[in-house]
Amino acid sequence: MSVGNGSRFAARPIATGGTPADEWIGWRRPFPELDLDDCPALVLVAPHPDDETLGFGATAATLRSRGIDVQVVSVSDGGGAVPGLSRVERTWLEGARRAELHRATEILGVSAPVCLELPDGELSDHEAALSDRLTGLLAAGPKGTWCAATWRGDGHPDHEAVGRASAAAAERTGAALLEYPVWMWHWAAPDDDCLPWHRMSRVPLDSVALSRKDRATKMFRTQLSPYHPEADAILPKAVVRRLLSVGEVVFR
Repeated sequence: MSVGNGSRFAARPIATGGTPADEWIGWRRPFPELDLDDCPALVLVAPHPDDETLGFGATAATLRSRGIDVQVVSVSDGGGAVPGLSRVERTWLEGARRAELHRATEILGVSAPVCLELPDGELSDHEAALSDRLTGLLAAGPKGTWCAATWRGDGHPDHEAVGRASAAAAERTGAALLEYPVWMWHWAAPDDDCLPWHRMSRVPLDSVALSRKDRATKMFRTQLSPYHPEADAILPKAVVRRLLSVGEVVFR
């Protein structure tokens, strides 16, 4: 089981940029390739609307293009992205993020997402219920269904909670658990001794899938543009560039 990295994530605020994309791009470690032919179906679990696209969107698009069923499960309502909102403002943001997610999944070519609408920022309080819900979704799929979820060591508390709940559901159902990092690329560094590199596999992706991911990412305008004129974007350009350039990997 992965150990949480919340303290490491907290120590590197998003506004600081984190580890530059070029450091990761220039790092060439020979990870084994993930064999997509082994996937009978995919349940892609994301803590917030956009994590599925940024972390595993090109893989989802590739699998769907091969005729594999792909179901995105968006766990939170996404309303906690901007602190200090009124109830009305938060309701608007939640609706906007759901709409962005639907547009993004259409571009990726996958089924309409299942939106559980649990409270953004509080997912650790709902792990048991989430695990039960995911158990039902995984049990309904074919034997050996892949469950791709954010890595249990990703640093963001919601990401780690989703990873733990998904791991429990996969164990109950016999699903194959794949954990994809999102914020690891921000706070970690190449050859970081604390990361389980021996468990990592890289996904082989072509230009078509990567283009779909790029176009789908652009749908998340609430995250890419400042909510207020004096504020920064929730996802700064450096963060998005890094996630679009490092490829997609999983811990197995």
